[in-house]
Amino acid sequence: MANNIRVRFAPSPTGYLHIGGARTALFNWLYARHHGGVFILRIEDTDRERSTEEAIDAIIEAMSWLGLSWDEGPYRQMDRLGRYHKEAQRLLVEGKAYKCYCTPEELEERRKLALERREAPKYDRRCLTLTEKERLACEAQGKKPAIRFNCPDEGITVVDDIVKGRVVFENANLDDFVMVRADGIPTYNFAVVVDDHDMAITHVIRGDDHLSNTPRQILLYQALGYSIPEFAHLPMILGPDKTRLSKRHGATAVEAYRDEGYLPHALVNYLALLGWGYGDQTLFSIDELIQKFSLEAVGKSPAVFDPIKLEWMNGVYIRELSVDELAKLIKPYLIKAGLIPETPMYMPEDEKGMYMVGGDLAFERYDDAWYRRLAEITQERISKLSDIIALSDFFFHRVVYETEAIQRVLKKEGVPEILQKAIEVLSESFDFNSREIEARLRKLAEDLGFKPKLVFQPIRVAVTGRTVSPPLFETIELLGRDATLERLGEAIHLLEMADG
Repeated sequence: MANNIRVRFAPSPTGYLHIGGARTALFNWLYARHHGGVFILRIEDTDRERSTEEAIDAIIEAMSWLGLSWDEGPYRQMDRLGRYHKEAQRLLVEGKAYKCYCTPEELEERRKLALERREAPKYDRRCLTLTEKERLACEAQGKKPAIRFNCPDEGITVVDDIVKGRVVFENANLDDFVMVRADGIPTYNFAVVVDDHDMAITHVIRGDDHLSNTPRQILLYQALGYSIPEFAHLPMILGPDKTRLSKRHGATAVEAYRDEGYLPHALVNYLALLGWGYGDQTLFSIDELIQKFSLEAVGKSPAVFDPIKLEWMNGVYIRELSVDELAKLIKPYLIKAGLIPETPMYMPEDEKGMYMVGGDLAFERYDDAWYRRLAEITQERISKLSDIIALSDFFFHRVVYETEAIQRVLKKEGVPEILQKAIEVLSESFDFNSREIEARLRKLAEDLGFKPKLVFQPIRVAVTGRTVSPPLFETIELLGRDATLERLGEAIHLLEMADG
């Protein structure tokens, strides 16, 4: 094994950083950090039609959010065109490459004919034997040549892959692929070889969809006289239905998971388990991942992406946050949902308690202590940060009753009397905290001769509109006495209207 490990992540900026790419970046990063090596970020932006600056920014932002810091880069292939042209010219002079004047239309027609004859649609090498006169004639017609690699048509090329093992390719099945297009832009297979050589890459760690490219690249390494790096092709990632992971399986871009409220550490931990494992251990700190990661422990079989397991893991890490950290993290989700304004709207002292949001009368709750308390009472129920919206939206606008909650709970016999008694109990002067609230409501249930659940459930529905909510007594405390009493009264009024 090389002493100075150098690896790279080389995304094509034609879209966002997706789960597969993030897993590849992570495995490269872990391998470099485990061996004290160098992790390089290289942007392969030679696809001029689809590459965008927005995609480059998104990739860099996603990697930064995940904590995958790079030691060199980001390098960009379009800044290195002169280098590719120089190496291509060298192969032309040495007879290891040749100019091809075939037009895209001609190539497509020959491809169709080959398929009709049930032959492999390989390039027929007709430009390999062009005379100087024929080449000059093509150029006189205004044809700009591409540069093709003169691939050997005999023998084998062997890939000794760290993950896949020994893979043998017949050279006769390879074709004279294009190295540099007619517009002067290098193709992936050529540019990546020159880049990996110039950047002294020791290990190429990438998805196994690139395995079929590897024999072509090895032949280029040999033709150019470069040292060949070690290869490790990672297993593909499948969706829960065992088909290749795609958009139809839900969010696949890192930004989407970030926006839904997944923590970067949780996503990194889960991505590490897509193809790699360490015994039965599931939860890893970043330092543990760095310490224990190895390519030898990467499996050959496809990894299955399980969104349920990811959500569970994210919930575990959310519960490990301090309450102050969680309070800070949930606030942007409340703002984005329109539940609270981005800028606090403080009311005059004599009007404290109420403000208008979207036409609803809601309660002013803008101090840090209130948000901290909200985080505290919801933390056990949150699997992703965006869950806070559904768990707490009733705090910020008038109660919207779930139909099922009305039918199953509020319309039971005796509920108006229970709610009226609750108003009387909670209207009394006492320290309005969850402990005192619980004591008084339990005493109410005892005085009424009911099981506590038969009293607590209608109160819960009255103040939240639903049968499932954060802990009842803490919720009432956070709502405050005035809001709680108002909502109990509105529930009674609703039932009276229904009876009338």
